[in-house]
Amino acid sequence: MNVIEQAAVPVLSAMLDAARSRTLQLIDGLAGGQWLGPRLAIVNPPLWELGHLGWFQEYWCLRRGQDGTVSASLLPQADALYDSAKVQHRTRWDLPLPDVTGTLSYLADVRGAVDERLKRDAGDPDLQYFAQLSVLHEEMHAEALTYTRQTLAYPEPATPRRAIGGGSCPGDVEIAGGPFHLGAVDDGAFVFDNEKWSHVVNVKPFSMARVPVTNVQFAEFVDAGGYREQRWWDDEGRAWCNREGAIAPLYWWRADNVWHRRYFDREEMLVDDEPVIHVNWHEAAAWCRWAGRRLPTEAEWEFAAATVPGMPGIKRRYPWGDAAPSVETANLYGTAGRCVPVGGCAAGDSAWGLRQMIGNVWEWTADWFQPYPGFVRDPYAEYSEPWFGNHKVLRGGCHATSAGLIRNTWRNFYTPDRRDVFAGFRSCAL
Repeated sequence: MNVIEQAAVPVLSAMLDAARSRTLQLIDGLAGGQWLGPRLAIVNPPLWELGHLGWFQEYWCLRRGQDGTVSASLLPQADALYDSAKVQHRTRWDLPLPDVTGTLSYLADVRGAVDERLKRDAGDPDLQYFAQLSVLHEEMHAEALTYTRQTLAYPEPATPRRAIGGGSCPGDVEIAGGPFHLGAVDDGAFVFDNEKWSHVVNVKPFSMARVPVTNVQFAEFVDAGGYREQRWWDDEGRAWCNREGAIAPLYWWRADNVWHRRYFDREEMLVDDEPVIHVNWHEAAAWCRWAGRRLPTEAEWEFAAATVPGMPGIKRRYPWGDAAPSVETANLYGTAGRCVPVGGCAAGDSAWGLRQMIGNVWEWTADWFQPYPGFVRDPYAEYSEPWFGNHKVLRGGCHATSAGLIRNTWRNFYTPDRRDVFAGFRSCAL
């Protein structure tokens, strides 16, 4: 566990409150059977997910003693209900969960107790670490709850938003490559174990698209029979395609010679210049083969996002520099509320001139999720280590990602068949 900056109690409390406010916003309007929903492998029952957030915060901030002991929960049998490392996913619909009122009461009790402990033990660096972990964990689940609402065709969540124009932004950027420190440095800021630590890799010169692949570009592949042509798919991708009967990206259909999609609980026409979304790694790789392109490695992606031409040794926290994300630089949570055209957020360009490397859509990379050299797992052992080797890496965040989560070194990871997430991709020249 790395040393983190000492955060004042009011700052931590405000972070916890903001994450909780977003959670409550995302469950607003759920009723009846929507609290459990259908039994699917890619979502949790919203009622279970809500209780899990309280359990996680209580476990890490209140129950763990320095001697390794774990005290009792405020909610009887909480561990048997909400410990995601031990409660099998398929059983979460069958558990004797508290009702909505009881679950919300549990969350409020935990939140109040955490505030009391923060006031009492303000100087405890472990407590500060775990309070930040709790915030980031809740923000990740808020993004997952947004996916869930889309997957289950629930109404779009009411989120803060503003209009962002854009249009297209074609072409490639030539990137010089060279020795590069991949990963996070130990500067006192919170990072996850899979980002640790910076190590030198050599990146060969490459050419990367300025923006992610758009709807109209991907539609050309679909219209050309891309899902039917065996040659564009590797064996695993073709097996997935046949198993799922996939003929287009998730939620797409064609009517009156126009592509449409389902967006939460309503239908809309595709916007040509928005990035393609809800495509999995197999679909991204197939498009690249068809287009004579390839997916970037995660080292190439981070190099393009973080370095500055002609200034070796400079590495930015964000593509545009070290200033925190704003509505001008990135389409993250609280900006547009949905995808925007790939030409938007020009103020967020990287030093190489690449646009939207942070925000709008997660971007698949070529690489399997693996530990960096010298990996040491953090106390939250289930976060990274169980998923090494069978997940692909995504970079950059999406329009539902919290600004407090994302940075150039952040590594997201999903199995290559997942297309419920808000993921697209950017391509490189061969």
